[in-house]
Formats: sequence, structure tokens, C-alpha cells
Amino acid sequence: MFEPGGGSVVVGLPAPGAHDLYHSLLRASWKRTLGALALAFVVANLVFASLYAATGGVANARPGSLADLFFFSVETMSTVGYGEMYPATRLAHSVVVVEALCGILLVATTTGLVFAKFSRPTARLIFSRKAVIATMDGVPTLMFRVANARGNAIVAAEFHVVLIRTERSVEGQTIYRMHDLPLARTRVPSLTRTYLAMHRIDETSLLYGATKESIERDEVQLAVALVGIDGTTSQTIYAGHDYLLEDILFGARFADMLSELPDGRLRVDFSRFDEVVPG
Repeated sequence: MFEPGGGSVVVGLPAPGAHDLYHSLLRASWKRTLGALALAFVVANLVFASLYAATGGVANARPGSLADLFFFSVETMSTVGYGEMYPATRLAHSVVVVEALCGILLVATTTGLVFAKFSRPTARLIFSRKAVIATMDGVPTLMFRVANARGNAIVAAEFHVVLIRTERSVEGQTIYRMHDLPLARTRVPSLTRTYLAMHRIDETSLLYGATKESIERDEVQLAVALVGIDGTTSQTIYAGHDYLLEDILFGARFADMLSELPDGRLRVDFSRFDEVVPG
């Protein structure tokens, strides 16, 4: 989020998480994280198997068999210890001590990482693909939709919208400046299904008089952040979304998702969540 608008090239910035393995594994998918942990376990046991081979070997292991030494290492690191094989030299015993310590650290690290990843609060919030500008109650209004994909409620959900655009300072320096963009309602007591966020474009709005050409010239970008409390776990959750130049539509509005059933109940059609119609 908060990337420069279209037409900008960023150079010299390190890749996200390049020097932070812990956060990289937290952000990665479960498949990648478990794969990395399994690979680390296998590599560590191969290293110790090579050390056993170099320090006199293991009793009852087949001569020259790296597989037997690998399996002995696995039994040692996991504290299984079947007893059929055991260190044959004092130096091999010393390697066992080192491996036992490494095994404790590896198990502790893996347990902490898996627990942190499993317990990390996540929000299943959906933002509309487009933000539209159309007349609402006689006033031009910027609008976008947000939906809670879970069946629970997000309590005290609070929206923050920032408009980022290219500006020139008094000294003539080109900068990407951020401005808060107030919504008609920034706080929602309980977000259960969908919410239509609206910013009224009146004389006080930064978008007053804006056109498609002007937002392209200024490289306007909208950064939306939502913070709330998960009604099930009582944990604070966060979600964010960016609307770039091509995501802001003038003269369009969202299609109506609500319809009334014959028995008087309201029907919400999520298949029309991203649908826009001429405004």
C-alpha cells in the first residue's frame, strides 16, 4: 500500500522481508512455511549425519551408509531414540550433545512460529474493485463498497481514507503528499455484511472540481484502511486496499444489491458486489 501512482519507477529499495526471515514466514502461505520448516529439518539432519560419519560413525550402522546415519540423526533430534544405534566414539557423543541442543531450539522455534502464524488475527474483508464518483442526494460523492466475507460481525469498524497525489513544494520539489479524506461516516458500530463508504465532494473536498484528466495529471491514489474488533475472537483486525487511477470511475454508480422477496424479506445479491452502472 501507499505506492507511488502510475508512471513512477521505484529503484534501490530492498525487497520486502529480504532481511527478516520471521516476518517473511509469517506472511507466507502455510504450504510455503511448512515446506521451509521441513527443508530446514532435513538439511540439519544431513549435516549431523555427515558429522557422525566424520567422527567415527554410529554403532550398528551399516558401513558407509549415510542413510543409517541420517535416520540416527532424526531419532536423536526428535528424541525418539529407538536404541538400536548409538554413538561409537567420544567425539560422536559430543556431536549428539550439540544435536540435542539444536533439536530443542528447532522445536521451540517451530512451535513458536506455527502458533504465531495460527493465532494471527486475519480479516476476510472484500473491497470493491472500483471506486465510483456519482451524484448522491444531489452532491457528487466518491463511493466504494466493503463486505465482510465471514458470518460474524466486526465491532467498532473504523475507516481511514488517505488521498495521495503528486504535488510541488514551494521550493519546487516534487513530492507524494498524503491528505486525509473524510467520509460521511467513518465509524460503523457493527459490520456484518456490506457497507457503502461515501465521501461528499463539496467545496471543502480535495476532489472538488476533479476530473479524470486532473487525477491522471496528479497521479491520484486512494489508500483505504479499516481497523476493527473481531466479534468472535475479540482481536483487533486490519484490512487495507488501494484504488489507483484506473480504479476510479467518473459518472458511474454501484448496481443495487438489495431486492425484496415476496415474503417481505430483503435479499442481498453478492454477485453484484462489483457491478457498476452508468450514473
